[in-house]
Amino acid sequence: MKEENGFRYGPLSARCAHLCIDMQRLFAEPTDWHAPWMARTLPVVERIAAAHPERTIFTRFIPATHPGEGEGTWRRYYERWEGVTLEALRPEQVELLPPLARLVPPARVIDKSVYSPWLRPELEAVLKEWETDTLIVTGAETDVCVLAGVLGAVDRGYRVVVPTDAVCSSSDRTHDALLTLYRERYGQQVETVRTEELLAAWA
Repeated sequence: MKEENGFRYGPLSARCAHLCIDMQRLFAEPTDWHAPWMARTLPVVERIAAAHPERTIFTRFIPATHPGEGEGTWRRYYERWEGVTLEALRPEQVELLPPLARLVPPARVIDKSVYSPWLRPELEAVLKEWETDTLIVTGAETDVCVLAGVLGAVDRGYRVVVPTDAVCSSSDRTHDALLTLYRERYGQQVETVRTEELLAAWA
């Protein structure tokens, strides 16, 4: 299988933006949601964000306050994951990882309480302010919140670029499955590249 599909639709424009999903202490530290790869993905994500911090948006996933909070299946979800509710976590664990937090400002932060960042109207407001046509999507986890971010961007007609070494998951199998999905089923809308190729193109 071909590993990357590259920039198949021409050079990147000056209207790119970087959407970095949930690179937080909550996932980097030994919590119930620990994503072990995050430690090795962080320096790669930092390089991308530091290249254009003024065009970067970080999201933070903010869990429910206590078990049983939330609508519908989210109520059951937090009964299962009571160890990652706000009352169980230390307050600083919802913060961005320090190498990324130092880029704010000029980078911006948008908080969310579900997988998708698109339910927050401020995300589209910022992207429209920047006249964005292309979204570079990085972060965690490939098969959960990153997936929600990518599909929302596709639905809104953005050109989407996923640097495959700048996304991570706690599951190798579903991470690999999602990258295969992007390459084989979303080839008209999602381009997969390595970070070196991305940074060379996003000068």
